[in-house]
Amino acid sequence: MFQHILIGQYVQGKSILHRLDPRAKLLAVFLLVIVVFIANSWVSYAVIIVFCFATILLSKVPIRYIYKGLRPILLLVLITLIIHLLLNKEGQLVFDWGPIKIYESGITQGVFISIRLLVLVIFTSLLTLTTKPMDLTDGLESILSPFKRFGLPAHELALMMSISLRFIPTLLQETEKIAKAQMARGVDFSSGPLKDRMKAFIPLLIPLFISSFKRAEDLALAMEARGYRGGDGRTKLRQLCWTFRDTTIVIVVISFGVGLFFLRV
Repeated sequence: MFQHILIGQYVQGKSILHRLDPRAKLLAVFLLVIVVFIANSWVSYAVIIVFCFATILLSKVPIRYIYKGLRPILLLVLITLIIHLLLNKEGQLVFDWGPIKIYESGITQGVFISIRLLVLVIFTSLLTLTTKPMDLTDGLESILSPFKRFGLPAHELALMMSISLRFIPTLLQETEKIAKAQMARGVDFSSGPLKDRMKAFIPLLIPLFISSFKRAEDLALAMEARGYRGGDGRTKLRQLCWTFRDTTIVIVVISFGVGLFFLRV
């Protein structure tokens, strides 16, 4: 049930996105998150969809793999669409069936928000799908390093974020394993009153918390056993290298954002 979650996964490859400097990818994703909110018309959202599709092709991550990863959030997108369809009462009436009335602005805003959610998930997922956890940690630390003068523990913060992302798929797999074990004992998570279903999740959450704490303790012991220390004076086996290709990608994203700004209505 959770094996196709995209966030935190890494897919081995040699695509252009895989070879980019992690700092360029982090900066590009940050800019794209802003750019997506610039769009406010059908044309601009169509351009974003084309750009998103082109980015997927550049990553060479199988589209089927990404589609399977998106399936868990499609329910959230569908609920968002339905809420906008039913609650937005502006514009021309398009559909009228008893108490259900759908207006033109409800369709427009519902589709726009749904596209925005999907595109944001795809862009952020492509970051982890094409970046090794270690490279992501180094990239985050490098970007946050200017804030060290203000007392920000850049290395520790980057390492914490990287470990959190890395363990999302592991925790989801652990959740699925525990859920299957509970279902084999007769626990029903999908039917019955809401109160009973919420109670059924307690035997799932307790072993999950215990497993998470044990995994964190094992990781901490393993790092201590290998002599891990904080960021001060720590050397790196591989140094990040910013190339012309990375500059080009950032310029392309900025140009894309400027183009979308002029497509605003």
